[in-house]
Amino acid sequence: MQLRRITARRSPVHGTGVFALQPIAAGERLFEYKGEVTSWRRAAARQRSEAGHTFVFGLSDGRVIDGSRGGNSARFLKHACTPNCEAIETGNRVFIHTLVAIDAGDELSIDYGLEVDGEITEDIRARYACRCGASNCRQSMIRDAHQRVT
Repeated sequence: MQLRRITARRSPVHGTGVFALQPIAAGERLFEYKGEVTSWRRAAARQRSEAGHTFVFGLSDGRVIDGSRGGNSARFLKHACTPNCEAIETGNRVFIHTLVAIDAGDELSIDYGLEVDGEITEDIRARYACRCGASNCRQSMIRDAHQRVT
């Protein structure tokens, strides 16, 4: 019998998070980021028409995995500037792997590395503010958080 290794529950960072139920070694594949593979345009239209969180993972071919449609607990992974997990894209699938050894009770995180077209305004910076609390926190989930603020 295989014991469950992760669970989704209330996060002290924000909303729901994903937590280790037992120790997990570095380099292990934890799970797949599941959801409907669709276009950015369709996912953005859903985001505008539905209140709540966005669970979209961008693929290198320009499409996205929309975790709000057929998704799993991977959609609750938090952003961290010093993450303990990473996302590895294989075709149109994304798998979450540990970067370091994880202790039971640790919250799992990845670096979202969000990309924003154009200059970053105060409104955009506020919308994508980081809450990880790491000593090296860049204060943003945006990949290049040092773009000029307008």
